[in-house]
Amino acid sequence: MDYDLKIVGGTIVDGSGGQGYRGDLGVRSGRVVALGEAKGEATRTIDAGGLVVCPGFVDIHTHYDAQVLWDPMLSISPWHGVTTAVMGNCGFGVAPMHPYDRKGIMQTLEKVEGMSYAALEAGLGLDWPFESFPEYLSTVESSGTAINLTAFIGHTPVRLYVMGEDASEREATEAEVAAMADIVRGAMAAGAIGFSTSQAATHHAFDGRPIPSRLAAFSEIDALVGAMAESGRGILQCTIGKTLFHDEMSALARRHGVPVTWTALLAGMSGPGSHKKHLARTAEERAEGLNIVPQVACRPIMFDFDFGEPFPFEMRPIFKETMQTNRQGKKAIYADDSFRQNFRADADPREKHMLAGWVQRAVISAAPGDAGIEERPLLEVAAERGLDPIDMALDMSINSDFAARFRIPLVNHDEAEVRELLADDNTIVALSDAGAHASQLCDACYSTHLLGHWSRDEGAMEVEKAIHMLTQKPADLMGIKDRGLLAQGRPADVVLFDPDSVGASGLTRVHDLPAGQDRLVAQAIGIQAVIVNGTLIREDGTDTVSPGAGLPGQMLRGGQAA
Repeated sequence: MDYDLKIVGGTIVDGSGGQGYRGDLGVRSGRVVALGEAKGEATRTIDAGGLVVCPGFVDIHTHYDAQVLWDPMLSISPWHGVTTAVMGNCGFGVAPMHPYDRKGIMQTLEKVEGMSYAALEAGLGLDWPFESFPEYLSTVESSGTAINLTAFIGHTPVRLYVMGEDASEREATEAEVAAMADIVRGAMAAGAIGFSTSQAATHHAFDGRPIPSRLAAFSEIDALVGAMAESGRGILQCTIGKTLFHDEMSALARRHGVPVTWTALLAGMSGPGSHKKHLARTAEERAEGLNIVPQVACRPIMFDFDFGEPFPFEMRPIFKETMQTNRQGKKAIYADDSFRQNFRADADPREKHMLAGWVQRAVISAAPGDAGIEERPLLEVAAERGLDPIDMALDMSINSDFAARFRIPLVNHDEAEVRELLADDNTIVALSDAGAHASQLCDACYSTHLLGHWSRDEGAMEVEKAIHMLTQKPADLMGIKDRGLLAQGRPADVVLFDPDSVGASGLTRVHDLPAGQDRLVAQAIGIQAVIVNGTLIREDGTDTVSPGAGLPGQMLRGGQAA
């Protein structure tokens, strides 16, 4: 046979942003060997009539670091056409990690990234087959994955590995910074895509203290970025905070000559229109020759939460005390009239923060014993019952032992502003957070949402541009050298989708994580086939490969497969 796989009669959109065209694609030995015209016979031929044939999508903001160790299929990302994912964002990860710190990091991942500790413990156990970051990459690589992966070396595990308990208490000494820099150099040599860190006020460890990276002085971050840059490649990913924003990112990019991408530029994050000043500042940075790229989201950041773990609110000072107590302590705080008065004042729509007016946007997503009010606006139900909505929400939470749940669009819900963010060529569409906040949100479907909602339904961009935003643009930013573009000789990561139906379904709650823990998932609509390194991994919404059967994903060390 001339080809292992031939795709015929589709509209080829190669990822470059160029105009699509009718043609065929031939694959042999995992690579594209014919494009446009593919004469000859194939072991398997797929008729792509009426479908778009494009590169697999590159998701640069995931947290699959733990999940991949029990779920090599990396669900749900491949459902939505993702064939390459970047892990280790926001300074997190599970390596390097001393054995005695494993429980603590899993508790912290539960707190800050919404990963169930029960699922982590059941899925990972406490006897991990790795300690160092290079060992972690090798463990994932040898286990096999459905899609391609690469990873940042995260600041928090590095700091914890070197400093122990002091990592969440103080700045590092010169000797400790030097030890951390050595770990970063080793990680880059092993194939890390770059270095990630966080100074976000929302990022707290399981005991309420700031995560380790938040205790770092700027000089420490500077030294670690410098260690990354010594490799001659790499990108800094940072989750912003008061001590790490435009001025500091510009200084790092200028001093070390490295690209920087930051999380996240969202509509309404500090009031209506607040994104404009950041777009303007980004344009100034780019004009200076600095490669600083804000990550934007194409979906509302929608949190489904309970007040036992009120992650969305933990950025607000009035919730500091709730992070330092247990469930009974939280109930006592929530029952206190002074707390409720302060909460009402903080939630006033006239306030200038992303949770202002949350009551007006909240929906009751779970109401044990009162199912008739589920999926109804909190404000509406409270008005019917003559109750203050915050009193009602907190009383429901206390009385149900925190089984009551609420859903709010946190930010990014003003579509006119989101359209401006997506239209700006200085931004990158990302922030799926796949693998994190599993029971609270599901944005791993961002790719199909962009194609269906924004490109087709809203006409915000041509399909060629949408595909470029999902493929070549993120691959190039990350330094991933051989993905994101359909071209002869390149690895055959390919997606076939129906442009008339592509999209994401609504969210459903399933209990398929280890220990029967729950998560929210969205089904992909209109994704006909997903191919990774020439192997068909999904067709008609069904996996065509399975764990332990020679999965085709590759570890992209330094941005490229071996």
